[in-house]
Amino acid sequence: MIFATLPALVQSFFTDRLITQRHASACTISGYRDCFRLLLNFAVLRLGKAPSELMVEDLDSPFIGQFLDHLEADRGNSASTRNTRLAAIHSFFRYVALTEPAHALICQRVLAMPSKRHERKPIGFLEQTELEALLAAPSTSTRIGRRDRTLLLVGGQTGLRVSELIGLRCEDVVLGAGAHVHCEGKGRKQRCTPLREDTAAALKAWLREREGLPEDPLFPSIRGGALSRDAVERLIAKHAASARRSCTSLKHKKVTPHTLRHSAAMALLNSGVDCSVIALWLGHESVETTQVYLHADMQTKERALSRTKPFGTKPKRYRPTDTLMAFLESL
Repeated sequence: MIFATLPALVQSFFTDRLITQRHASACTISGYRDCFRLLLNFAVLRLGKAPSELMVEDLDSPFIGQFLDHLEADRGNSASTRNTRLAAIHSFFRYVALTEPAHALICQRVLAMPSKRHERKPIGFLEQTELEALLAAPSTSTRIGRRDRTLLLVGGQTGLRVSELIGLRCEDVVLGAGAHVHCEGKGRKQRCTPLREDTAAALKAWLREREGLPEDPLFPSIRGGALSRDAVERLIAKHAASARRSCTSLKHKKVTPHTLRHSAAMALLNSGVDCSVIALWLGHESVETTQVYLHADMQTKERALSRTKPFGTKPKRYRPTDTLMAFLESL
């Protein structure tokens, strides 16, 4: 009986399982691809085999464990990133178990490997003054500076993911009454996010200067193509470094594209918007995902604290001040 080789299984996993059967998004495919690049390169170093010569038996649970430890110890990845890589490996071995039952024991052992528990730190977000300092950092005397400021303003108000920001096209911006941006989010969910007047005005001015076709990227690179994720991270880091000169509180914060998303969510929460609405705004699959902002909101906790009594105070008996209320209390 002839079994499928590891290279054949990896190729069919991407072409048949992910692309054809699951119709996975480009982000999912690139994430899985990066995981297998790292895994195969690690196998070359540890086992001395070319990727095309590897067998399923080489990727047993002890070897996968060594690879995960390598990600943390040598590459400096976080436990969260380690868990993401393990999820991609689990997905592959579930496919192998279905396709090649002869490898069921190896698959079972790999699939039994648990995710690593890790410390969950409070989310990082920007206060209003910090966000204003960041928006003031780009120079509006240059085209690139105006592009960057508009991108930061849109990201800080809409809370779009970085992949959603760089995926915006000129035709995705709808101005006038009910101004909004349309995007395709995680899981191919289509959603529209309303725009404030200042954000709509900035986008209107940028679109006039951009002079792009409807299908062109809203925020192009110098060469005219769509910005990459790394490019957005670099421009935000650059402007954050400049903003720290005028806003000292930013010196203690790491500003990333996701920080803008968190800032938009916290601004909505502090304005009294319900968590279920924020979940819809951000495109969360579940309201439980949005609960993380409640943990980070000190204002909500301070309001709860104001309703408590300090230790050592004597409880007081309620005594109605109104005669009608006193009558009802006496019944």
